Amino acid sequence: MSAHKTFIIAELSANHNGSKQTAIDSIKAAKEAGADAIKIQTYTADTITLNCNAPDFCLGEGLWKGETFYTLYQKAYTPWEWHEEIFHVAKEEGLVCFSTPFDKTAVDLLESLNSPIYKIASFEITDIPLIKYIASKHKPIILSTGIAMEEDIQLALDTIRAEGSNDITLLKCTSAYPAPIEDANLLTIPDMKQRFGVKAGLSDHTEGYTVPMAAVALGAEVVEKHFIIDRSIGGPDSAFSMEANEFKLMVENIRKVEAALGCVNYPTDPSIIKGRDACRSLYVALPMKAGDTITEENVRSVRPGYGLHPKHLPELLGRKVNRDLQIGDRMSWEVVE
Repeated sequence: MSAHKTFIIAELSANHNGSKQTAIDSIKAAKEAGADAIKIQTYTADTITLNCNAPDFCLGEGLWKGETFYTLYQKAYTPWEWHEEIFHVAKEEGLVCFSTPFDKTAVDLLESLNSPIYKIASFEITDIPLIKYIASKHKPIILSTGIAMEEDIQLALDTIRAEGSNDITLLKCTSAYPAPIEDANLLTIPDMKQRFGVKAGLSDHTEGYTVPMAAVALGAEVVEKHFIIDRSIGGPDSAFSMEANEFKLMVENIRKVEAALGCVNYPTDPSIIKGRDACRSLYVALPMKAGDTITEENVRSVRPGYGLHPKHLPELLGRKVNRDLQIGDRMSWEVVE
């Protein structure tokens, strides 16, 4: 049995589509689907951007073409007055509930709710003052790296550690919605562990659960996936979010991968190895009389494995047997002169 249990996060993001009841129902559905945690995002349009129509603030391509940052976040945000109930319901369901704050006032709100973890979104990895403020709360931090260069990651980690906060998990992330599977670059996960001395996982925007399963096989300790009850309700993130039944399949398959990973195991007792008796060993292949010389013709390495180990064949060749032997007799040192 594997000791490795991936922490699986259902990212609610904007998938309440403006309905608190949908948010509550989503939490319950995430629990039913096997999630360990539910994550929300804590911002308002005014705390994350400017109400501005200048070209810099307009989204000209992709899933949200035609929106400004402000209009998108007005639609996508989770009202702050919902937070207390969301945290309460998640606790009742046995889920860890936490959030991604996007400014200091969001951190303060989450502190008042005793949020046990802080997530830092990849687009905020350069917001060093915000990261410093989050780290000052000395809670575990999960940090996405989607748009980050190595120097961005290192600066963020240096900032967190300078505040005396060392429980850090980096998430490999591809900031495309949905993300092409060929851009996943999952080999970065074990490299991040070694390079930065942290835990590592995956924040996934690809379709399906192939990438999360592969990430777990490569050592991901956290998997985060956008969660929606039903994509037909729409919303800014619906196109790249998993429905409840899909999420459940992902969890089930991740747990199978964990079971398959098991542990490092090199058995030392042959008697406990299933199928060991079918391996090769040395047997008499032709009838032999006492005094006959052992050759490669009359003693062979064959299945099953009850005779002498095949490594001894060179030692036996040219020696004589001390009794009559029949085809199928096990070779042993007792029959050798």
